[in-house]
Amino acid sequence: MAMQQAIKTRLEHLMFFLVSALFVSVISVSTSSDSYAAGNNSDGEQSRVAAALLLDGIKAYEAADYTAAIDKFSALASTGLRNGKLFYNLGNSYLKAGDIGRAILWYERAMLLIPGDADLEYNLNYARGLTKDRQENRGFRVEKILFFWKYMLTDKTVQICALSLNGFFWGLLLLQVVTNGRLKGGRVLSAVVGGLALIFVLTAFYNYYESSVANKAIILPGEVVVRSGLAEDSTELFRLHAGSLVLLDRREGEYARITFSKDMIGWIPIESIGVIRGG
Repeated sequence: MAMQQAIKTRLEHLMFFLVSALFVSVISVSTSSDSYAAGNNSDGEQSRVAAALLLDGIKAYEAADYTAAIDKFSALASTGLRNGKLFYNLGNSYLKAGDIGRAILWYERAMLLIPGDADLEYNLNYARGLTKDRQENRGFRVEKILFFWKYMLTDKTVQICALSLNGFFWGLLLLQVVTNGRLKGGRVLSAVVGGLALIFVLTAFYNYYESSVANKAIILPGEVVVRSGLAEDSTELFRLHAGSLVLLDRREGEYARITFSKDMIGWIPIESIGVIRGG
């Protein structure tokens, strides 16, 4: 009996170790997966072309030829490469070229991939300060502190955290069953992990909602007229300027209905906006 109990105890410790190791390893991989995928987006000839475009773009930027830098970086982005530093360089190039709308658009896209980057955040805030239209929520926002993980982690990392925490949670429950609830601190640990899993699952669903329903977009032209309808002779409601953040409510042909604030809603040509998650 003593031998069986010792074997059972060792098996319990082994299961706990394996579940914990799996959780830690998944989290570690998730934090580097975006940059790894970006660096291995293509191979062979495609890799050489991508490297050449990147180097040419950097050289053009350093030579203050911002139009050429935009062309090179845009060509690289058009291949489907999603890389925060690439988007950041595009934003810098547009900012230097005086295109505030597209600079903010690419900075916002970069924020989705490298949230928390100090240089990116500084440049984005600087570019926002150059916009003409002011919104109610453009200042300090409490939710950025209360839900800090949403603004610090990429969508993919949130998803992987949600899955791994769920796996860890059910592993702990299984371990509780195997040990008949005798695992020290098992209930408390299960409650903590379960709570974290719920938080990340809800965050993942909210991120999905933002990307599929509440599409955020940036005004691109220097000025755009927002009208009451789709026709060019529809009543002019107000005007927005480059860099303004709007919500894309719906599309109708060549037009989009946007919301700037609760009292400022109307229609503009679809080409006048760039969808942040559409890059």
